[in-house]
Amino acid sequence: MKKIAYIELDTHAEIALNFMELMNDSKVFSVDYYFSEKILRFFGYTQNDKLPENIKKATPENLIQQLSTDNYQLIIIGTVHRYFNVFEKIAEKFNTSIICHNLNFVKASNFNLLISIFKEDFKYRLKLLLKEGLLRKSYVYKKAKNLLVLDENLTKENYTNLPLFYTKFFEKPDNETFTIVIPGAVSQKRRDYKSVIKKLKNLELNFEESELRRSETFVENTLSERGSSVGTTQNLEIIFLGKAQGKELEMLQNFEQNKPENIFIKYFTEKVPQDVFDDYMQKANILWCPIQQETEFFSQKEIYGVTKMSGNIGDAIKFGKLAIFPENYPSKYAFIISEKVSLEDALFVKKEIDFSDFNKEKVLKQLEKTIFALL
Repeated sequence: MKKIAYIELDTHAEIALNFMELMNDSKVFSVDYYFSEKILRFFGYTQNDKLPENIKKATPENLIQQLSTDNYQLIIIGTVHRYFNVFEKIAEKFNTSIICHNLNFVKASNFNLLISIFKEDFKYRLKLLLKEGLLRKSYVYKKAKNLLVLDENLTKENYTNLPLFYTKFFEKPDNETFTIVIPGAVSQKRRDYKSVIKKLKNLELNFEESELRRSETFVENTLSERGSSVGTTQNLEIIFLGKAQGKELEMLQNFEQNKPENIFIKYFTEKVPQDVFDDYMQKANILWCPIQQETEFFSQKEIYGVTKMSGNIGDAIKFGKLAIFPENYPSKYAFIISEKVSLEDALFVKKEIDFSDFNKEKVLKQLEKTIFALL
């Protein structure tokens, strides 16, 4: 078997989990995992727990020494957003591939990085500069043999797609009330919740007219499939599936007091436990992903679908759901519904999607083929 290592010291533990779940079924690759204490906690391990043989507790200080004890044919680094001095040495010494999450950050100049230090998170960014080799960032990516992305739509130039998303749950929900789930932290920085609230306020006004535009047969069939016997005003349940705080929480609370009668909402003021998140995602009739076109990482502008992948892509694949995305989100995925149609029509679109391409066995074969090409 080919021996490889996967490193995650910082964030994106869920990506590491996907990789692990897929590679556990591989007959051609043996993988050792090097995780920080933070990542191990995500997996449910405590300091006193005995780890499986192929999972190692790692720190930036001991990582290179640990990797040198085995003859790895490939090292995959899950995130390079800090510890640049350590990862540069790894990229020099080993056949290293790096998963890239923010492509404009990857190509940001040292001048731009220096300016960014003073824009926000000053103490943290100064630590990256003085102790973790922030200005070695470009060298890390240049010395890596391959740069990887997790969305095939971002595969361009020197980036290789690493297929890690597969459908784990695929059951049609049987809800009395049509359930729309908006997954992700309730923050205006990443998603346009002001637009969501505005559209929901107008939904009741436009809904009856929208219903009249449909054929009688279409309405009857759609409602029949949902096991619902309602009139022209459809009851909707909107789940804001992420922690809400600050102005966004106030916005939801105000909307709750003045919402249309046919809309029921649920939101959370604490971090949503994974099992609760999974349960609501499985119950969703459709996902609504009102992501902002632009966001920032390390004060570098990133554009969703162009230089950065939305995690909601992985959510839709994992749970086998149709997902409404903004009209400006560029994607070729069949499960994405553009919001260029009216919201009412988008919510009740009659569209069946075959998620068999995201079958675990198929994705594993694609992943193995990709890894062989990286060796």
